[in-house]
Amino acid sequence: MIAPSARVHASADLEAGVSVGPGTSIWHRAQLRTGARIGAECVIGRDAFIDEGVTLGDRVKVQNGALVYHGVTVEDGVFIGPGAILTNDRFPRAITSSGDLARAEDWTVSPITLRRGCSIGAGAVVVAGIDVGSFATVGAGAVVTRPVADYALVVGNPARRLGWVCACGLRLTGTDGSPAPADLEPGEDAFCVTCQRTYTYVPDAEALVERTGTDARPTKQGAPA
Repeated sequence: MIAPSARVHASADLEAGVSVGPGTSIWHRAQLRTGARIGAECVIGRDAFIDEGVTLGDRVKVQNGALVYHGVTVEDGVFIGPGAILTNDRFPRAITSSGDLARAEDWTVSPITLRRGCSIGAGAVVVAGIDVGSFATVGAGAVVTRPVADYALVVGNPARRLGWVCACGLRLTGTDGSPAPADLEPGEDAFCVTCQRTYTYVPDAEALVERTGTDARPTKQGAPA
């Protein structure tokens, strides 16, 4: 079902069974495959691809040319930059070991979850089976091969944690005013000089917890980058 207030460009390709929430905009030549569920107030950019069964939360931005494949779940408020790719097969092959064309039953989907408020930079690749934590930032062109902790800033190929970011997106600082290091000590604080938020590193969760906000529940991410 497409909400009456949604705006869908005439050149966009929406297959049967696509759901589009109120206030969402879908722009030129975007393709949404069957069963895709798009929340409210989302923006799907030009030439973006949203695969079969993908779920996007509310207020998600998918920029031009981004590819979001089957098995991906995107929570509220996520940014997916232009040309970013979210994959779903850790062992891709066009053919089976006997030389036949590989079909759906010949491979296993490895799901990805992008947690609330995180950002995936332009041209970044998130490898199948990897989750990105709440309000984390993946730098442009990064290749993410390990789980990313809440509020972590990761860059490079393979992506490594460079530091930490605030819910507002800016880099967090340490007590001396310099950028907070990637490896904080247990209980060590990091600060946002712009919006005055304070975060504490919790080693059991391998993530930051916001002390001054309303959501102080870290998301367990395994062995994060």
